[in-house]
Amino acid sequence: MIDPRLLRDDPDAVRTSLRRRGESPDKVDALVAADAARRSAIAQFEALRAEQKQIGRQVAQASGDEKTALLERTKALSAQVKEADAEQARASEEFDGLLRSLPNLVAPEAPEGGEDDFTVLDVVGTPRDFAAEGFTPRDHLEIGQLLGAIDIERGAKVSGSRFYYLTGVGAMLELALVQLAMSTAQKWGFTPMIPPALVRSRAMEGTGFLGQAADDVYHLEKDDLYLVGTSEVPLAAYHSDEILDASSLPRRYAAFSPCYRREAGSHGKDTRGIFRVHWFDKVEMFTYTTLEESYAEHERLLGWEREWLDALELPYRVIDVATGDLGSSAIRKFDCEAWVPTQERYREVSSTSNCTEYQARRLDIRVRGTASDGGGSTGPAATLNGTLCAMTRTIVALFENGQQADGSVALPKALHPFLGPVLKPVA
Repeated sequence: MIDPRLLRDDPDAVRTSLRRRGESPDKVDALVAADAARRSAIAQFEALRAEQKQIGRQVAQASGDEKTALLERTKALSAQVKEADAEQARASEEFDGLLRSLPNLVAPEAPEGGEDDFTVLDVVGTPRDFAAEGFTPRDHLEIGQLLGAIDIERGAKVSGSRFYYLTGVGAMLELALVQLAMSTAQKWGFTPMIPPALVRSRAMEGTGFLGQAADDVYHLEKDDLYLVGTSEVPLAAYHSDEILDASSLPRRYAAFSPCYRREAGSHGKDTRGIFRVHWFDKVEMFTYTTLEESYAEHERLLGWEREWLDALELPYRVIDVATGDLGSSAIRKFDCEAWVPTQERYREVSSTSNCTEYQARRLDIRVRGTASDGGGSTGPAATLNGTLCAMTRTIVALFENGQQADGSVALPKALHPFLGPVLKPVA
C-alpha cells in the first residue's frame, strides 16, 4: 500500500495517479475522510485513557466523598474507554481497508492509456521471411504434434480446456530451459529457490493479487489456501514481518514454480495450443532493495531479461506498459514480446515491474540502516519482480521461429548442450 502520509500531504498526486490508471479519483476523498475519522478516534481514546490514569493516581490519595466521586467517575470512564477503543479499532480497520484497495502511484514516465497505448522502447532482431524461404510456417501446435512434444487432446480429456501434456522432446525442452534459466540467474547473483505454490491469504493479499486480479486466482476454500499465479507471491512473502539489514541488499532470488491462472475474462482468446493456459511453469526473478535503488534495479532486471532472449536468438521488442494496463502493485512495467510468425505480431513472453514499497508495507518488510535515515531507524523495503522464462510461451516462440520446412526445429546455441542443434519430427 502507499504511504498514508501522501493522502494528507499531497492528495492531488494520488488523484492524478488514479486518473492516469483510468480509475475514479473519488476514493481519495473517502480515504481522507476515513483518515481524519481514524485520527480523531485515536485522539479521543488517548484523551480518555490519560484521564483514566490521572484519576487512578488521585484515587490512591483521596478519601471520603472525594474518593467516592472519583470511583464513580472511574466506572463511567471505564465504559467510555472501552467504547472509544472499539471505535478507534473500527475506524482504523475502515481506513486500512480503503488504503489497501488503493493501487500504487504510477511513475510519471509510464505512458498513459490502456492496453494498446504502450510505448515501444526497442526492437531486436528481424523476423524471418518464410515466403522467401519457400514455405508457409506452421503454428506451434502443429509443430509440437509433428515433434511429439505437445498433447492437447489428452490434456483436455484429463483436466479440461487450456490444459496440456508436454511429451518427449517437449518435456525435455522445458527441463533444459529450466536448467539454463536457473544456472544463468545464479551466475547473475540470484539465489536459486523452489518455493511453495500454495500460500495463505496474507501472502496473496500482500502482493496485491486479491484486488483487481482476484477473479484470476484459484482458491482452495476447504484449506483457505491459494494457488499462486506467479512465484512473485511466495518470494515477496519470504521476508514478511522481517527487518533486513541495508548492508545485505540487494537480495535477489530466482524461483522455479508452477503457476495457476483462471484466465478470467479471456474467453475466446488464444484458445489454440499452449500460449494461454491455466497452468504453466516459470522461472521468476525477485529483488529486495531500497526505494532509492529500485529504479536502477528495474533497468537491471530488464537488461537480464533481454540478455536471456538474446541467448535464445529470438526476435523481440521491449515496451513500456501503459498506466491503465499496470497491476495494482506496480508503478512501472516493461514487457518483452517475442515475434510469433503465424500470428504476425509480437506477444509477451516476459515482464518486469517495480513495486517500490507497496508490497513491503502490506507484508511488513523493513530495512534498517539506509543512508537516508542516518543508519539507525527502519523503513519499508522496495520489491521488484521479473519473469526470466515462462515455459509454454517460450516454447511457442522457439518452435515457431526455429521451424524448418521439414517440420524440424533449429535450436539456439545455448540449448545445444541439452538437446543438440535440431529437434526432429517423430517417425
